[in-house]
Amino acid sequence: MEFYDVIKTRRSVRRFLKRPVPDDVLNRVLEAARIAPSGGDRQPWRFVVVKDQQKKAKIASACYSQDFVAEAPVVLVCCAIKCSSGYEPWHDEAGRRDTVIAIDHLILAARNEGLGTCWVGAVHDKQVKKIVNVPAKVDVVMVVPVGYPASKSAFRQAQGRKPLKEICFYEEYGQKM
Repeated sequence: MEFYDVIKTRRSVRRFLKRPVPDDVLNRVLEAARIAPSGGDRQPWRFVVVKDQQKKAKIASACYSQDFVAEAPVVLVCCAIKCSSGYEPWHDEAGRRDTVIAIDHLILAARNEGLGTCWVGAVHDKQVKKIVNVPAKVDVVMVVPVGYPASKSAFRQAQGRKPLKEICFYEEYGQKM
């Protein structure tokens, strides 16, 4: 798939087919996350791949009862090892920031594979940690359900996005393009 089509048609998917995600496809998606950039090349991300239905249901409950999470064939618990950058303003948030970059890589790779995903940041960290045995020194950053979309119209271009002239400036903030 052409790269800009991947970006333009990525959408949050909340309804999935019961069709399993083949391991080779899932591994390509995870590989895209693995090779993401990180500050100091620390690679602080860790991903827990969950396919067990009971665990997925518990995770969905820990995501403020967003039941669609459990309906996906795969749920990725995206974690960050706590680390600091020594630079303002990130300090001990550096691991989380870098992990979000890796998550973006995997979400775009999933779209390229015909898979739907959804960023789920509304997560009870301690509950999810307990469900998948995440150590205390590691943060749960996000949960990402992954699967084939139930709707053929899931991948469509975004509507209502702000124009560049509203979000980009030249040389100084507020200087219009």
